[in-house]
Amino acid sequence: MDAAVPPLGPEEERRADAVRRALARGADADGFVPFDRFMEIALYDDAGGYYARPESPFGPAGDFYTAARVHPLFARTLARHVRSVRRALGADRPFEIVEVGPGDGTLGASLLSALGEDPSGLVGVSYHLVERSPSLARRARERLTPVAADRGVPVVDEPAIGATGPFEGIVLANEFLDAEPARRLRWTGDAWRELGVRVRDGRVEPAESSTAPPVPDPPVPAPAEPNVIVEVSPVAESWVRSVGDHLAAGVLLALDYGAEESELVAGHPRGTLAAVRRHRSVNDFWSSPGASDLSVFVDFTRLRYAARRAGLVELAYGRQAEALGAWGFPSELEAALAGARDAEEGVRVRLAAKNLLFGFEQFRVLELAAPASAERLAALRWPAG
Repeated sequence: MDAAVPPLGPEEERRADAVRRALARGADADGFVPFDRFMEIALYDDAGGYYARPESPFGPAGDFYTAARVHPLFARTLARHVRSVRRALGADRPFEIVEVGPGDGTLGASLLSALGEDPSGLVGVSYHLVERSPSLARRARERLTPVAADRGVPVVDEPAIGATGPFEGIVLANEFLDAEPARRLRWTGDAWRELGVRVRDGRVEPAESSTAPPVPDPPVPAPAEPNVIVEVSPVAESWVRSVGDHLAAGVLLALDYGAEESELVAGHPRGTLAAVRRHRSVNDFWSSPGASDLSVFVDFTRLRYAARRAGLVELAYGRQAEALGAWGFPSELEAALAGARDAEEGVRVRLAAKNLLFGFEQFRVLELAAPASAERLAALRWPAG
């Protein structure tokens, strides 16, 4: 582990041991575990996974920030777009806001606060949390419930998208898909090899298989040079298909860091895998699995292909700053500056705005519509770059 990263405490070591044991149980006869399985266990194992731990990974005391924690400007701008989607669908119809991977509820609470400034606009609205981490689900519910109750909005916990059947509304996936388990593949010049880990004598080390099972369509293009590493997430692609199966009317908004496949190969030939702990990059996360957040850039080429196969209609795809601008960020910034209590607060607002627009430069937004409502939502298209 990097010298700059604080050492693990006794409880963290205990949880890392639990992950090692889980990996050993899931290994093949040679001790090999494919990377997507490693990522699944390291992040989500009940006994020791990163997202199963009781403490929050967000904010200054955690490991990283999300855009929703930078400033309410993010949620307020998103609220403008949610209102537009609802008006397009018909404000007299039930409308579900489904947040997948809501974390500790920061985005949801800020979003409902902004939407609640027009109480009539929340009639018939329900807020649905789809969070697989029990500790984060509890945090999200505790943060969101008082805000929702004040505005007459029911909060519903769901195990998966569409668990109660087809619905109308908006699915929010903000920084969700990057943490979905991903396969890592290395091109030898002749064939793809599966990357993963090997568990031996209680130790976890990076490893490579001599073969790689086929990747679901579309095929991964062969790079021009050997030793290029790509990440693909069949889990994320399957999740998009599940949204297509259950979203009767409305949109899916996927906001995450990523790029087109050709951009990822050209700009990140060794892959995009990142591990973070205490706001620092971690290079040796193998020896203490579960102690660090793991993520990969979203391959939007594959995601868009999966969306088309699921029948979803692409409304827009572009940079997050571009989407925020189209949804009314300049007006929200102007209002925030006008409401600043003093010059110091005004400076903080400006710095937060700069961070949201330029600090998330790698972020993309993919907006998809259910086919039955695509025509009604066509006016919400924003220029894609």
